[in-house]
Amino acid sequence: MEPIVIGIAGGTGSGKTTLARKLYQHLGSGKVAMINHDCYYKRHDEMPYEERCKLNYDHPDSFDTDLLIRHLKQLKAGKPVNVPVYDYTIHNRVDKVTRVFPAPIIIVEGILIFADKDLCDLMDLKVFVDTDADVRILRRIKRDVNKRGRTLESVITQYLTTVKPMHEQFVEPSKRRADLIVPEGGKNQKALGMLIHWVEAHLPAADQTQS
Repeated sequence: MEPIVIGIAGGTGSGKTTLARKLYQHLGSGKVAMINHDCYYKRHDEMPYEERCKLNYDHPDSFDTDLLIRHLKQLKAGKPVNVPVYDYTIHNRVDKVTRVFPAPIIIVEGILIFADKDLCDLMDLKVFVDTDADVRILRRIKRDVNKRGRTLESVITQYLTTVKPMHEQFVEPSKRRADLIVPEGGKNQKALGMLIHWVEAHLPAADQTQS
């Protein structure tokens, strides 16, 4: 039986990563393979750091989604893949990969995974995490300043020039492809419980009994 593929999308800072991690933790690492769309940002070795800082990272064209689709098909066919590693502090991929192995459940997470129909067609369940814009920008500021080495000014500038307009143009409309819309992401315990129940109900009996 093919693995179950769950897509978890939503705007920046929506809580989609938290939801994906909680689902991963509950189901167990042996049952779940998780892939983040951010790992598939296109490589730009030809540009200096200063130029890479100016790129629009919230447009669908900034991702190598074709590679993600190929990798997802390989995982569904029972083959491991080498997922790129992206370093947010230098706005570029690094020279190493993460080996991801097939599993009964595959979680794909990212802001724009529902913007591509071919990618959506590979998913069995599409979940969109819907969170208020004020909450999302505050979470993004905290994350980017504390974890990604950004300045407050750069985060605000990026949000106003690319993040917000791209969210309105691509991310928000993509939730029409969702099967389930979850307010507040990982903090929504009822939604998490529903997701867990759905996954367990669709897993083969043999996979449910494995430790």
